[in-house]
Amino acid sequence: MMGRMAGNRTRALRFTTAATPAEKGVPGTSGTTAPAWTKPLLIAGIVLAALNLRPAITSLGALLEEVRDGLGMSGSVAGLLTSVPSLCFAVFGVTAPRLARRFGPGAVVCAGMAAIASGLLIRPFAGGTAGFLAATALALMGIAVSNVLMPVIVKRWFPDRVGSMTGLYSMALALGTSLAAAVTVPLTGAVGGDWQYGLALWAALAAAAVLPWIPFVRDREPGSAAGRAPGAGTRLPRQEAPRQRAGDRQGAPRLRITRSTTAWALAVFFGLQATAAYITMGWMAQIFRDAGVPASTAGLLLAVTMVMGVPLAFVIPRLAARLPRQGPIVVALGACGLAGYAGLYLAPAAGAWAWALLLGISNCAFPLALTMVGMRARSGAGVAQLSAFAQSTGYLISIPGPLLVGVLYQHSGGWGLPIALMAGLMIPQMLMGVLAGRDRTVEDEATVS
Repeated sequence: MMGRMAGNRTRALRFTTAATPAEKGVPGTSGTTAPAWTKPLLIAGIVLAALNLRPAITSLGALLEEVRDGLGMSGSVAGLLTSVPSLCFAVFGVTAPRLARRFGPGAVVCAGMAAIASGLLIRPFAGGTAGFLAATALALMGIAVSNVLMPVIVKRWFPDRVGSMTGLYSMALALGTSLAAAVTVPLTGAVGGDWQYGLALWAALAAAAVLPWIPFVRDREPGSAAGRAPGAGTRLPRQEAPRQRAGDRQGAPRLRITRSTTAWALAVFFGLQATAAYITMGWMAQIFRDAGVPASTAGLLLAVTMVMGVPLAFVIPRLAARLPRQGPIVVALGACGLAGYAGLYLAPAAGAWAWALLLGISNCAFPLALTMVGMRARSGAGVAQLSAFAQSTGYLISIPGPLLVGVLYQHSGGWGLPIALMAGLMIPQMLMGVLAGRDRTVEDEATVS
């Protein structure tokens, strides 16, 4: 009878455990479950944050000529602006895991949105080139830490929905990117044609993104310095592996991330896809214009390429999360890129719309890379380390690409060599993507015994 009673208690305990909201990904603090509105608010926060991860860059691109004239900015400084985002993402992104352990990921993202809002509001009125660059760096710092922590937050609160949630915020990111490029000039006209107000308007969107994150400011990782205080600390969903929960109780897992071939492959893949994206955003319209395409049509072609990321950024992560290996998707995207570059070389004007579509599909390697970050580590701390390493290293790799294309174009007098470079970089991107897409985790390769 005692055995039957013990068995009944065990079954009751299992039933209770399976029914907890924490298992469904709803955060709670100090061993308690959170209210039902927490999860929808977190989703809203993720979407609003993602919408703000690129307008600081693309809104400036739309008004760069006006900014240069207004500030008396030299051509070399304006060229530097095209590399500042990658540099800031690399430098500031590596600080995100440490900040998240100290203050909690919610607090860091909230501060990141506040930094974006402050930087965007200050930079048009900073009064000079130095102040403009400093305020831009402030906004990019907020973007950098939020970039790194988005996969961490998805892995932590939505461990059973990594693909769909990555797709959601990737789609929002792509929407914010294309929206800022498309409407900054009309908005500037609506406020009297003053580029300062046209740029400053985007601070309002970033300020709105601060609000959903405020309830998560006091949330802490279990085992962190702040998380050991009474009333702080969010339990991870119970369906995660016991090894992960044990690692989180002891703090961050002891990973030497540079020992992982998967981490290096993912970092190089991330860097090469970022290189292709920045080259496309910076130079594709000029390629079409030099081929005889009208300027207005060239702008529309670039917009089409960017807009392709909105639906595909939602579909590709969901598909990738269902596959044990993401290599086939990497190869398919790379093939689209090679076909697009071949078209740009052979018949840039005749098939312009087809090449824009193909390159838009190819650029969706970005949401795929983000999805693989969430899949290539078992624990939240492991995802944080991998995300910081892959993105920071990747953005460093991407810095020379757009500049090299400009140098080749200037010295060769045409687009043959630059397009050959773009196509050539697609081959190692595909190889590294296949390597990064293997069914393994960085904990298997980099755990320090």
